[in-house]
Amino acid sequence: MSKRTLAILAALGANLIYAINHTVAKDVMPTYIKPFGFILLRVVGATILFWLISIWAPKQKIDKKDWLRIIGAACFGMFINMLAFFKGLSLSTPIQSSIVITITPIVVFILSAYLIKEKIRGLRWIGIFMGFTGALVLIVFGQEIRMDAPNIPLGNSLFVVNAIAYAFYLVMVKPLTAKYNVFTLMKWLFLFGLLINIPFTINEFTEVKWTTLPFDAIWRMIFVVVGTTFSTYLLGVFALSHLRASTMGAFVYLQPLMAIAFAVIVGSDSLNVVKIIAAFTVLAGVYLVTKKSASN
Repeated sequence: MSKRTLAILAALGANLIYAINHTVAKDVMPTYIKPFGFILLRVVGATILFWLISIWAPKQKIDKKDWLRIIGAACFGMFINMLAFFKGLSLSTPIQSSIVITITPIVVFILSAYLIKEKIRGLRWIGIFMGFTGALVLIVFGQEIRMDAPNIPLGNSLFVVNAIAYAFYLVMVKPLTAKYNVFTLMKWLFLFGLLINIPFTINEFTEVKWTTLPFDAIWRMIFVVVGTTFSTYLLGVFALSHLRASTMGAFVYLQPLMAIAFAVIVGSDSLNVVKIIAAFTVLAGVYLVTKKSASN
């Protein structure tokens, strides 16, 4: 199996976990833990895991000129992105969140073209348009999951901030993936992310009544730390080391499809003709964006 194929599978895996997370994390907030407290839990857990594993990883020294980019990537990817998403999720709904963040590929394409000079060719533009069209169909016609959503407009606005921040993270971290192994990158990104997060999240973290948490809340928290944070960022950086930032961003279009599929499996949503058509459109769009060309 080629590295490109593995990278595509890694990108698929990361977005599948993200799609499931829209529902899993929502059911914990704010009853057992508030959004910002959840972020500190995510970052602390992932930082510990990455630094432990890095003990057995190849040792690399970070060039002085790269520290600013690492700190910037941590700010967008482990701070703004996370806080905006979880706060938005506490105010809106899982399906809303999975759909709104489909603006990410558009932002990634624009940033990639201008900041790291990626060439965006015809098929990729067609693919991104098809993916966006499929996601738009879900926005207009998709059935909503009924969950506690006290302020959907504000929540969706925060999802937009999340999408833009994640796009900046992908574009900023892309050049670093060519120089450093995944564990070297992630341990430093999360360490800086932890330091940036602490002043903003420590209060909600200390409010959690850890000794009285039910098992249902505990396994969901573990899933978010190990799955949504540690695994997805690991898979994401590996995929990014073999795919264009614009290609990686396009996989976000699969999240509404995966989120609805998960909702159907757990009985929170149902399929209809519109959703099936939208699903095929999204899949066709992602195929065109990931289709290998002479320039990858």
